[in-house]
Amino acid sequence: MKLKLILGLSSALSLIGTPIQAEETNEVAQLKQMLLQMQEKFEQNQSEQRQQLESLRRELAALQSNQVTNDNPVTGASSNTAAQLEPSPPSSRTLLPATNSLSAPLTLVRSDSAYMNISFDVLIAAGGSTAADPAGQLELGDHDPSNNGFSLRNAEIAIDGAVDPYFKGYGNIVYKLDQNNETGAELEEAYLVSTALPDNLQLKAGQFFAAFGRQNSQHPHQWSFVDQPIILNRTLGPDGLRNVGAQLSWLAPTPFYTEAYLGVFNGQGGTAFSFRNEGEDVDGVPRVHGRETLDRTLRGPGDLLMAPRITSSFELTDEQTLVAGASAAFGPNDTGTGKRTEIYGVDLYWKWKPANANAGFPFVSWQTEANYQRFQAAANLTNAPAGYASLPAETLEDWGIYSQVLWGFRERWTAGLRGEYANGNKGSYDPSDIYRNERTRLSPMLAFFPSEFSKVRLQCNYDHGTLFGNQFSVWLQLEFLLGAHGAHKF
Repeated sequence: MKLKLILGLSSALSLIGTPIQAEETNEVAQLKQMLLQMQEKFEQNQSEQRQQLESLRRELAALQSNQVTNDNPVTGASSNTAAQLEPSPPSSRTLLPATNSLSAPLTLVRSDSAYMNISFDVLIAAGGSTAADPAGQLELGDHDPSNNGFSLRNAEIAIDGAVDPYFKGYGNIVYKLDQNNETGAELEEAYLVSTALPDNLQLKAGQFFAAFGRQNSQHPHQWSFVDQPIILNRTLGPDGLRNVGAQLSWLAPTPFYTEAYLGVFNGQGGTAFSFRNEGEDVDGVPRVHGRETLDRTLRGPGDLLMAPRITSSFELTDEQTLVAGASAAFGPNDTGTGKRTEIYGVDLYWKWKPANANAGFPFVSWQTEANYQRFQAAANLTNAPAGYASLPAETLEDWGIYSQVLWGFRERWTAGLRGEYANGNKGSYDPSDIYRNERTRLSPMLAFFPSEFSKVRLQCNYDHGTLFGNQFSVWLQLEFLLGAHGAHKF
């Protein structure tokens, strides 16, 4: 009898322990992810404090120089020596003032839980290409170098802060100069993110980049290369896939980090390139892939753009991390009533960084994305482009991939190599369409980071395409940052 009782109690405890163990495993995975993010933020804070300390020392040296001049303008002699004026290094509990340095974020405080950071980031490119007009067929991204000589295609004001205990707010205003040095401005992102939803849920609402792949949601200063990959230009558009809408994400209770997203957007305009987009004006007629477009209004839920995504992170070892993701986007396009577009993508990111890395170096990372698009194009039986036959209704398919490797071989120095390929089916499309036809590109790159707030990057491109043959380009890019962006996702 006692034996039966003991066995029964053991079985009951094992049944109770199973869900507890699973729950603990989920908590461990979430804690590991939080630890990784906190470590990245800790390294960023250390870098900012070092920069602030250097700024204070420079200010002190300037004051000392003024004092020396005032004490004895002839000989420069002073009763106070440099050794007496040199500050001692701060202790671990010393708080450095952030208001005395242009490289520190401007923080406005409303209460104990509300703040606002402001920063300004500028990307300047110089160089040239064997193509007379690089932006005509080679550099199709909206933030790519636009012409031979100098280009300034991204000057970004970034704002982020805590609204209240329930929301954080983010905003990005971008200025850029065109080939005629005319200034353009756009509200790139402006959105709220919830901080207090239950069940590992998070809501995002406003104007923002869709969670599609790895690079689409990154701003140009986060890119590892000067220009946007070809297949992203072709499927998601020169300005990336971003629109007004909402997104719900869920951190799944799995043994490893897994997050699922569902974005719902208006799907209209140039930033919804393959969807309800009127396209470019050709001889007074708006066209996409040679087809005349309609101005379709939003009539119901079926006209919305849906963008689901799932991503998981795995710690292969203490020094290696692998992130894998799958994305999709579905919605109508403007070539005709009932015509739709589907885009599918997969992405991989792997990084190795030794436990004894100093300031993040050395490291090796590998990133790859592949996209496939099905675009249902309506018939274009009237007003066909001059010199081309009428275009029938058909499904245009495009696919492509890019793969890039980065090697942080010593502190502040990174070398990289990116290879790309894009192609599409041989439909009855406009043969002069720069967003179709076969293309390849190979890009070696070398970058130097003088500090956490500046970057110099040299990149060479070899391009081959059906429309333009072989072309070579060399770009030198300079970035500087005033203030500090919030921590980005790993």
